[in-house]
Amino acid sequence: MGNKYLDGNFAPVTEELTATDLPVTGEIPAFLDGRYVRNGPNPLAELDPQTYHWFMGDGMVHGVRLADGTARWYRNRRVRPSPPGSPATTGGIELLGANTNVIAHGGKMLALIEGGMANYELDENLDTVGPCDFDGTLPGGYTAHPKRDPATGELHAVTHFFGRGDIVQYSVLDTAGRARRIVDIPVPGVPMMHDFSLTEKYVVLYDLPVTFDAHSAAAITVPRPLRYPTALLLSALVGRVRVPDPITAMVGKRMRPNDRLPARWNPAHPARVGLLPREGTAEQIRWFEVEPCYVFHPLNAYDDGDTVVLDVVRHPKMFHTDTNGPDEGPATLDRWTVDPTSGKVRETRLDDRSQEFPRIDDRLVGREHRYGYTMESLGGGSPAGALIKHDLRRDTSLVKSLGTDRQASEFVFVPRGPDAAEDDGVLLGYSYDRQTDRSDLLILDAQTLDTVAAVHLPSRVPNGFHGNWMPDETTRGGVR
Repeated sequence: MGNKYLDGNFAPVTEELTATDLPVTGEIPAFLDGRYVRNGPNPLAELDPQTYHWFMGDGMVHGVRLADGTARWYRNRRVRPSPPGSPATTGGIELLGANTNVIAHGGKMLALIEGGMANYELDENLDTVGPCDFDGTLPGGYTAHPKRDPATGELHAVTHFFGRGDIVQYSVLDTAGRARRIVDIPVPGVPMMHDFSLTEKYVVLYDLPVTFDAHSAAAITVPRPLRYPTALLLSALVGRVRVPDPITAMVGKRMRPNDRLPARWNPAHPARVGLLPREGTAEQIRWFEVEPCYVFHPLNAYDDGDTVVLDVVRHPKMFHTDTNGPDEGPATLDRWTVDPTSGKVRETRLDDRSQEFPRIDDRLVGREHRYGYTMESLGGGSPAGALIKHDLRRDTSLVKSLGTDRQASEFVFVPRGPDAAEDDGVLLGYSYDRQTDRSDLLILDAQTLDTVAAVHLPSRVPNGFHGNWMPDETTRGGVR
């Protein structure tokens, strides 16, 4: 049986390349001085196509250095986990190279992943430095989707991990990259909280019906004769109490990269969103029911008087019929308006086209936004050939078609300057060309979606997840 997450541009690349003085069509804006780096799965170890899940592939980062109107270099590097048998240093499961996101914070470049697995620091050349636990202040894994408050520069996160039992963790890292606040929040059932939202008043949690699957975890970690009793044991513990450290260590040690994802659609689990006051306690969280669905990625959230507005990409289900990746029907752009006074959530469809990987101007995280950018998708998350710009104030959209032989990806907004208007800048993202079997870094005008420049890469960049623009001053050293 085939696995589409190993075919076409989902297939891994086998070489780590360094190319300099890259060819460019068009003109690279002079204000772009830094790196665009994106993370994604690139499975290189032996695997079983029947069980391989796209989210469990070995991590690989792909970066392009821009400066002085030129493309200085392209590099792709594996995110290398600690060698087998080495002592765990972060409290996270050092299973695979973090494969989901890459950010700059506290003077470091960090490759991120969720679910209790270890995150890794990268150097300015994208090589792996080692696992990261934020100077010992936040052990046990992190999230792939932190949110930086534009007013304070602090990094907020919600972290899930089966080993914590019925607890998810809200944390705040200061600008130096050390935890200043940690709140343990009781949430039964071990839901896969892939992302969260932040407003000026609240931390927003998405407790939705994709939960830890003990049978998949047992299939990954133990021989066939022991799978049933192991699944029973995990089912009895996980989501109810903290899993004893020896069992957590056993499961973590025996889990394999490039294998199953131990999470499945669970119709018995309630669908709800929680509002936690940003400086409040776990006892102050309030929960509000929504229609059963799944959200990987919110576009943004903000306070509107006494209500809270959540713009999200909504999947009808997840990991129900397709256990290898996100493909359970169209993913639509929806607005959920939470009314704490009435205790209800009003759900509105903003755009019924299938789309994913939503981004805004990050200077507006937690504030009211007008524009959003999404990748057109096939089914739940496979890239199609267009980028969509949403004007949510006028309820209109603009579509940039990349061509029938091209695939899009997540595109990141970079403002022209610190005081530029919300869409005054460019969008950066990789685009794969089936005809040449190579990728380009596209630079698009954020107002019109016209192509400003294309940086031609020596190889293709496999379909992946999230990336960010890192101005040169945000990481140490700065390779010129």
